Amino acid sequence: MKIVFITPASWLRRQRFYRLGGSFYGHTNAITGPLILGHILKTAGHQVEVYEELYTTLNYKRLTKGVDVFCLNAMTSTAPRAYELADRFRRETGARVILGGIHPSTLPEEAAEHADQVIVGEGERVILDVVEGRIRDAVVRAPCVEDLDCVPIPDYSILKTRCDTANVMSSRGCPYCCSFCTTSRMFRPYRRRSVESVIAELRCYKRLGFRYMNFEDDNFTADPDYAKEICRRMIAEDLVFRETFFFGRTDLYRDEQLLDLLEQAHLNRVLVGIESLNQQALDQVEKHQRVADIEACGAALARHKIRLIASLVLGIDADTPEDIRRSVAFARQIGAYQLQPAILTPFPGTAVYEQYREEGRILTRDWEQFDMMNVTFRPKHMTAWELQKEFMRSSRAFYDIRSSVQIIARFGPAYGLRRLGLAAAAKLGTFAEGVAAGLGRGSYYYSLKHGETGTDGAQKAEGL
Repeated sequence: MKIVFITPASWLRRQRFYRLGGSFYGHTNAITGPLILGHILKTAGHQVEVYEELYTTLNYKRLTKGVDVFCLNAMTSTAPRAYELADRFRRETGARVILGGIHPSTLPEEAAEHADQVIVGEGERVILDVVEGRIRDAVVRAPCVEDLDCVPIPDYSILKTRCDTANVMSSRGCPYCCSFCTTSRMFRPYRRRSVESVIAELRCYKRLGFRYMNFEDDNFTADPDYAKEICRRMIAEDLVFRETFFFGRTDLYRDEQLLDLLEQAHLNRVLVGIESLNQQALDQVEKHQRVADIEACGAALARHKIRLIASLVLGIDADTPEDIRRSVAFARQIGAYQLQPAILTPFPGTAVYEQYREEGRILTRDWEQFDMMNVTFRPKHMTAWELQKEFMRSSRAFYDIRSSVQIIARFGPAYGLRRLGLAAAAKLGTFAEGVAAGLGRGSYYYSLKHGETGTDGAQKAEGL
């Protein structure tokens, strides 16, 4: 059989200007799930192709020819696009459609309206039986993969769209469970691969010629001893890449040996969830960190020349606009390389969603708006539009020419130019949002600004 995997992208992320802005943020990569599941199906003798809409406009007239099964992977913000494509494939082709990913796993009955089958959870142990017809249930609840060493590595030979960066997952899940996080609920419990399995995968990517690599673990440094052993092996076997990204927590500053090894292994770009400088806000989202940890982490990463991407969550109930601005200023103060402001988003299946649904504070059920760039709930200390403006202001305030010059001095011209590109993208993006809010009647931003979201959206969301 011919099986095609597609990872959809929302309308905004398919636009040329957004793709241009994304090119300044980082290098292209691919979701690992379809590449792993595709590897399983390819090994069983099927013809498999994998496509990402985020980076390329796909020719669906050509792509759909001769396909027996379409597999679509959806997050909440990409669910409407996944449903649109699924409906089209079922209408125009004789192929079966299978939906999976975080959103279908959370709302399988909704997804089942658009697919022949929905896979809930991790698909490795069921994908072959589903595709080959031995499992015919409309909703397939996949068992957790207990031994991650049994899972094949992603097969990049079946990927048909751009990819400069290899993604590695040395673990699944996270020991923590922040109230707004979806992945810690999708991947439970927290599990790790053996170090030898991870190193074997890195050897493969070196042979394939990848210069960039991402550790896609929710928290690569959750177990410091495990992370240190991986780094030691990378250094000893010259499995060091030009740039390696990872997710970490502020507590990594406590282990100087870990920081030394991260630096030597070229794990030189880290996203850390600062979230807020308001301790009450941190406690509300169950972050389990102190403001002092944030300050110490920033200083430690600077000492080791590890570029910090400071992630902020905007709109936590305890936070005011002043708290948000203080957090943005702090990110600049500690020399963060990039800022990732994310509007608190009540994703289905999270504790935040359940709380806001019960309180009648969810404004819309238009899932495409659930992308952490749009306000989808009624905040406590400001209006929805005021929070949206704080999101726009945060990017403009962080990215400017002066900070770009500082980045050039610290990390070199290439990184400074990337910073300038991000500054231009931030200004262009916020200008476009402002125009849409003022003149774009019918747009989501216009509705937020003029108070036209709320009752109808909340009533619809109440039924979920």
